[in-house]
Amino acid sequence: MAVTGNTRQGPAEVHREIPDAATAWWTVGAGRGEFRRERMPDISDGEASVRTLFTGVSRGTEALVARGEVPTSERERMRAPFQAGEFPFPVKYGYLNVGTVQHGPDALQGRTVFSLFPHQSHFVVPEEALHPVPDAVPPRRAVLAGAVETAVNVLWDAAPLVGDRVVVVGAGMIGCAIARVARSIPGSEVTLVDVDPARAATAEALGVGFALATEEIAPADVVIEASGAGAGLQLALGIAPTDGEVIVASWYGSRPVSLELGADFHSRRIALRPSQVGAIAARRRGSRTTRNRLALALRLLEDPAFDELLSGASTWRQLPEVTAALADGTAGELCHTIDWTAE
Repeated sequence: MAVTGNTRQGPAEVHREIPDAATAWWTVGAGRGEFRRERMPDISDGEASVRTLFTGVSRGTEALVARGEVPTSERERMRAPFQAGEFPFPVKYGYLNVGTVQHGPDALQGRTVFSLFPHQSHFVVPEEALHPVPDAVPPRRAVLAGAVETAVNVLWDAAPLVGDRVVVVGAGMIGCAIARVARSIPGSEVTLVDVDPARAATAEALGVGFALATEEIAPADVVIEASGAGAGLQLALGIAPTDGEVIVASWYGSRPVSLELGADFHSRRIALRPSQVGAIAARRRGSRTTRNRLALALRLLEDPAFDELLSGASTWRQLPEVTAALADGTAGELCHTIDWTAE
């Protein structure tokens, strides 16, 4: 049965105001976007309405979207769960949303929840699309759930063992999340590699080692590439052990990547293997679901060290500037959050 009108009644007989329309951010051209008012649908059984607190900008993917560089062949696979519009433009995109349930099942009423919804002030979704945020996780930190979920999947693919030397090339949001999760493996030695010496302080705060990409780096047991740059992938090949592999966590969109596959590449028999969060890693596909993988990521976010990845913040009114920075490459590399509570 649909619920209509602006005022819904919660289980505690407290009225909560639900607006008739929401404010949504649409990317309409390279580096350009616009706010649109969208009618809030009626709420049916099995659904919940959510007021957004924060959204997060997934820099790598959303930069490709902001530039209109999603390859034609990947446009269907790249669709976010609640995306509206079509690539390249206009499109309502995003998948890191933390909000408060205003009306819904008793178990979710008033709860802080994470969902894969785009940048929008209010929305209605099926209740199974909402993931309760643990009480110990602040709402702003919870926007990192997508990054930590990706880190979990990458590590399921890479399968590091006790005492392994793990090198992560690329100290962006995903690389840092991978490194922080990997350091909890007993006896592991985790090193972040980046071209930016300022990332040394980030690595220290995360409790892992750091090396500049220009330094000599000893071969590792596990090598993960998360740089989003061809030079980073080339570097990762040089760090991989003989008969080893490089797990490629980067997604390059429509950009070509050139690699030098001569020298000792064949004699060392190095494999390149992609990891992609859209599907559960093969090693866990028979025993895990995307829902319990995300629940695990949210539990891991009880670790306050992840606050180090929250590198910038803007109000929702500043989304035009954020989108322009994504398109021209001046956006920060860690997680930029959008505050939807500001007027």
